Amino acid sequence: MRSGRGSAPARAALAGNPSDGYGGRVLAVALDVLGAAARAAPAAADDVEGELARAAVARLRREVGLGPVRVRWRTTVPREVGLAGSSAIVIAVLRALLEVEERALAPDELARLALAVEAEDLGIAAGLQDRLVQCHGALLDMDFARGRVEALDPALLPPLYIAWHPEAAGPSGAIHAELREREREVRPVMDELAGLAARARDALLAGDDAAFAACVDSSLDARARIMPVHPRVARMAEVARAGGASANSAGSGGAIVGTVSEEAWPPLREALAKEGCGVLRPRA
Repeated sequence: MRSGRGSAPARAALAGNPSDGYGGRVLAVALDVLGAAARAAPAAADDVEGELARAAVARLRREVGLGPVRVRWRTTVPREVGLAGSSAIVIAVLRALLEVEERALAPDELARLALAVEAEDLGIAAGLQDRLVQCHGALLDMDFARGRVEALDPALLPPLYIAWHPEAAGPSGAIHAELREREREVRPVMDELAGLAARARDALLAGDDAAFAACVDSSLDARARIMPVHPRVARMAEVARAGGASANSAGSGGAIVGTVSEEAWPPLREALAKEGCGVLRPRA
């Protein structure tokens, strides 16, 4: 057997999140500017650091009979801010292990395997959305009611930004678990969010940046009606919107994503940095 390498990007949900867990629809994009990378090699005994990586090794061992391995990984995704950092680690490790075994999985298969590691093996409340986007490494329109995934040209996107604040970090699993206990209550808003994702997709195809930005904004506003929005996230969105940008929660943590014009970007970056935020302009 040979050594293997794997990687996975961060992810930002643009519109419709978190309706994916309720048969809804989400438009989300992979963020190559942040991500995880892993290396794996055969070893005399397992040498694996971190719960996520150990769970990925155990799952793949059950699936394909993996032997002892040494695994090392690193990530540039800020911890627990809603940019799918944990699934990036899992996917990167799985890809490295699969290369050791000289095997390959289609993106959808790999996404389901990565979800099983977190949801089934570690008991983390999670959905398929993040992993599909990360395994495809693309801009995806995901309609979970119809079981349809459509890859869109990322060139359709207007200029984006992402921002996060470490004080707003927190595990997303707890948030999703609480929502699922209130499914009947939150269902109408989840349906509304799914509709926003559909309109966002149509706006991209029509080249209507203003309509797309409105769907991004409306996704955060609808989300705030059914679940708490961290004060730091609310403040980031307030600053962004005051600067002429749109803003939605990038996931279920302390990050936002939105559209921003070329002229508005420098002052927005400065304003968010003054709030103590990390700020990036994705290449997508």
